Amino acid sequence: MKGVNLLESFGEFKEFKNIDRETVTNILGDVFRNMILKRWGADDGFDIIINAERGDLEIWRTREVVPDGELDDEVAQIEVSMARQVVPDLEVGEELIEEIRIEDFGRRNVLAMRQNLSSRIIEMEKDHIYQKYRERVGEIISGEVYQVWKKEILVLDDENNELILPKEQQIPADFYKKGDTLRAVVSKVEMRGNNPQIILSRTAPEFLEKLFEQEVPEVFDGLITIKNIVREPGERAKVAVESYDDRIDPVGACVGMKGSRIHSIVRELRNENIDVIHYTTNEQLLISRALAPAKVSSITLDKDNKKADVFLKSDQVSLAIGKGGHNIRLAGRLCGYEIDVYRETETDIDDVDLEEFADEIDSWIIDELKSVGCDTARAVLDLSKEELVRRTDLEEETIAEVLQILKSEFE
Repeated sequence: MKGVNLLESFGEFKEFKNIDRETVTNILGDVFRNMILKRWGADDGFDIIINAERGDLEIWRTREVVPDGELDDEVAQIEVSMARQVVPDLEVGEELIEEIRIEDFGRRNVLAMRQNLSSRIIEMEKDHIYQKYRERVGEIISGEVYQVWKKEILVLDDENNELILPKEQQIPADFYKKGDTLRAVVSKVEMRGNNPQIILSRTAPEFLEKLFEQEVPEVFDGLITIKNIVREPGERAKVAVESYDDRIDPVGACVGMKGSRIHSIVRELRNENIDVIHYTTNEQLLISRALAPAKVSSITLDKDNKKADVFLKSDQVSLAIGKGGHNIRLAGRLCGYEIDVYRETETDIDDVDLEEFADEIDSWIIDELKSVGCDTARAVLDLSKEELVRRTDLEEETIAEVLQILKSEFE
């Protein structure tokens, strides 16, 4: 096989970047030894020499020279008359060493070997990728957007391995085009039809956790521990943090001077609001902190059923609930309680500002009522439905719903 360079003969080898030369050498040795077994039925006396650096391969065959007519093993022996056709001065008892040429295997065997070799290396490549990313689940990966489809994005890492970012794992405000760089966390790795599938996520809590590790040295070093993270991707997130060193303020360290640390995370998450909360084992205090920026007056816990009744002043209810109910939902998930909020009732207060009903009445309806001088619930209820229809641009059905909501407040 003199002069045959395997890296030139089998150009596919150059593409398998994740497999080291030693592994390729071992595979080559196995494949050629199998060819020898098929061709001669045994591999005794055959030496396969592979130069991994140059890609050269040589096969040498050694046979014992025996007298004519005394051939017992056609693979390991050769009659002296046949041996002298190769090396004229050989004697009985000596050894004939020959180099096996690639054409000696036959064209069909060489093609089969080529196919076998490629499939073996492809399987090794797939297994390498699978094992590599299985160990990196939960880590942040940077990649280049290669293709954008309706349901997913194809991302290439720095070794041109294909990664998938499904639509449901993207932040709603995410927008990428080919050539963009994105960051995401490795969510899961699975085999689908013998192919490794690496799934990325930008909505997983682990993504936010790893961003904190990158931006906050105290978190990376373990001085601050992230106890829990809950998210509604693109809208709001709550992060409970704790420090075992009394000298470190965990919330202040995570936010940074003038918000310098948290701002870079917020930008990466498409302006997702992030509340950093000082964790405590006191459940009432934790719920109170989780409902920030609302100020809680009192909390009643039903620990058996994991329910919490939270009482707030009228002007704090909408803050506790938050836009679209995000704040109260995330607070409940963070603390592990189903939270219900109630307005505190005071005997000397007989009216409620319309803004306190923002969680039940659309803001544009409140603005319309205010435009005709109805700033409070009593001011609206003092007018008849017909009068409200006449004064505003609201439909009769809408006004009926508003009146029902306001009446229930005083009932």
